[in-house]
Amino acid sequence: MKLIIQIPCYNEEENLAKVIDELPKKIEGIDIIEYMVINDGSTDKTKKIAERKGIHHIINVFPNKGLANTFTTGIDHALKNGADIIVNIDGDHQYSGKDVKKLVKPIIEGKADIVIGERQIEKFSPLKRFLQRLGSLIIRFVSKTKVNDAPSGFRAYSREEALKLNVYNQFTYTLETIIQAGSNKVKIENVKIESFPNTRESRLFKNEFQYIYKSSANVIKSLFIYKPIRIWGIASIIFFVITITFFLICGVNSIIPYAFLTFTIIFAVSSMQSISIQANRKQLERIQYYLKKENYNNNGK
Repeated sequence: MKLIIQIPCYNEEENLAKVIDELPKKIEGIDIIEYMVINDGSTDKTKKIAERKGIHHIINVFPNKGLANTFTTGIDHALKNGADIIVNIDGDHQYSGKDVKKLVKPIIEGKADIVIGERQIEKFSPLKRFLQRLGSLIIRFVSKTKVNDAPSGFRAYSREEALKLNVYNQFTYTLETIIQAGSNKVKIENVKIESFPNTRESRLFKNEFQYIYKSSANVIKSLFIYKPIRIWGIASIIFFVITITFFLICGVNSIIPYAFLTFTIIFAVSSMQSISIQANRKQLERIQYYLKKENYNNNGK
């Protein structure tokens, strides 16, 4: 069994060496362990540090294309190189590489296809703790999963699940992939991990409010991608109730209830159209999965 540990990096010269040094050399049940650095247009010494540390795979992306693209680029290269398990760990030394063993264990034992590292949020600021708990609660609700730390980027994927992975959002992959996994009834486990204080400011967002805005947009977009029938159906029901209410209040001669009735019909039609759109998306993803499987297995397995 082969494990590839990927490290997405953008200007991580201060932290990358520490991350690499903590990664495991041997894990029970794993025959081969390789490291991969995805250098996302870094302008510092990130690439040189990766080369000096003898990283097995260095993928250079130029110009900087963001975390979501870097993550999927790493997944594709890991699959091409025969990975049976792929672990993603950030390059900012937020997580301990020693916990990789914990993450891969449920996959080795066949208990899960995705394992998510659950951080010690007691170390976070009060605002960040609140946002983490609220965000994870919302993601659990909309995805119908039991994920405890939705934004955590320290994750392990089985080969089978990595082949099915798709990321449409450009901001980050963390929330969308959970909603996607929930939609596909994927087995997910949580593993408690060690986490360190922030070594630098986030490069994904400038402040917590921008994070809330971007994450909310990410979740809404993901719901329209993976659960469009439910979204349009709920909207049509809500507007139908509003329509009836205004008919009772204003009467049949008022224009207001007819305006809401128009929206009710539009949302209902959109819900019905979503049935064929969702079926088409699932069929295309199924075709993509088999194409990837054949292509990557011929190249890497």
